[in-house]
Amino acid sequence: MEMNLVLLRQISVLSILFGVIIGLLTLVPYLGTITFVFLICFIAPLVIWLLIKYNCLSLSTVQTGIITGAISGFISFLAFSIVYVPFSVVLMKYFGLAANYGIGLMLVNSNFFLLAVISVFLGVVGATVNAFSGLLTYYVAELINKSKK
Repeated sequence: MEMNLVLLRQISVLSILFGVIIGLLTLVPYLGTITFVFLICFIAPLVIWLLIKYNCLSLSTVQTGIITGAISGFISFLAFSIVYVPFSVVLMKYFGLAANYGIGLMLVNSNFFLLAVISVFLGVVGATVNAFSGLLTYYVAELINKSKK
């Protein structure tokens, strides 16, 4: 599969946008858990659906769904980490507030290298889960297309 650079840019921009939005929403205490699960599992179907809706992406192969899901999962989690970690550290250090107290303590007491490694590792986990979600999205889109015919 040859990746179109314009399509890659569109996937990246949508993933960054959703990662930043979810990074801000995760700071809300009870909403944080739901949005974090949405980030890990369901970013790929949302990105794929938007790209198909505006005729930017055609799911012609299984690889398209998997690669799109993996790219959107990884990029959205890195954008999430770039937004969530500084805000969470500032809220914990200066105001004593934490959306999730355990994560807040870890972020305050960790060094930058450890936070970067954890963010990349969880980004890979998000890419893997979203690749599977992209695979499922491909099959659901094929099922819908077959039922329309």
